Amino acid sequence: MPRPEGTQNFKFNHTMLRVKDPKASIQFYTEVLGMEFLAKHDGGDFTLYFLAFDDGKGLTEEEKAQGRFAREGVLELTHNHGTESDPDFKGYASGNTEPGRGFGHIAISVDDIAAACDRFEKSGVQFKKRLTDGKMKNIAFILDPDGYWIEVVPGDLRL
Repeated sequence: MPRPEGTQNFKFNHTMLRVKDPKASIQFYTEVLGMEFLAKHDGGDFTLYFLAFDDGKGLTEEEKAQGRFAREGVLELTHNHGTESDPDFKGYASGNTEPGRGFGHIAISVDDIAAACDRFEKSGVQFKKRLTDGKMKNIAFILDPDGYWIEVVPGDLRL
């Protein structure tokens, strides 16, 4: 089916997640998942952090920052200042709890899901669903520092 007139150049650019502690979240997404830091934007009482997987173009840091809205698959982490040190802050809703289920998860594809899950296990990542759990033995779910679900799928998965 052809795209509606005027939408031929639309791209899915980014997803935004609110995070309590940007240091913990950036460390998780860069060191555990292997994303790279693209840019930071200070907005006064909040800060935005943009991350994505390396697109293989060998861009400079400046080119990555400037091109963050021209590419697909970007993750925007939004930190509302003060949440990281507020003992009464309860965290953000992941979208997977009652009431009001909504947002469910983001997903990453990997070449070798068993190896990726072993790596996550060794890194101390919390699992929501291991490969051995449930009916679907070819997908896993891990949790980021704020409890957001990340589905891990093999790149050749067929449903």
